[in-house]
Amino acid sequence: QVQLVESGGGLVQAGGSLRLSCGASGRTLSMYTMGWFRQAPGKEREFVSRISWTGGNTIYADSVKGRFSISRDNAKNTVYLQMNSLKPEDTAVYYCAADRLGRNPREPNEYDFWGQGTQVTVSS
Repeated sequence: QVQLVESGGGLVQAGGSLRLSCGASGRTLSMYTMGWFRQAPGKEREFVSRISWTGGNTIYADSVKGRFSISRDNAKNTVYLQMNSLKPEDTAVYYCAADRLGRNPREPNEYDFWGQGTQVTVSS
């Protein structure tokens, strides 16, 4: 079992930056593909980004490409999401998730463990 805890969310003005962190306990994250998803009120959970277990391969949703950057520090058992040039449409609860197999990283159902989420609000 893996327990994930997100932090770093908050209120920021459009154009600002936030850095989300996802810490883990219970098991090392080093063998998991890690993903970030977000869910806005009234909308389905959507894929944001994914990083391979080595950190050598990353993918992003088109809506965040060039603005967000995912990274991981396996020694610290932590995954990060650096979010720059934030827009009001980025407002959502952001979740990190761990995937043992990494076969279809854009699909929420593929992930085995989830954090409780952290709220990001971007004001215009």
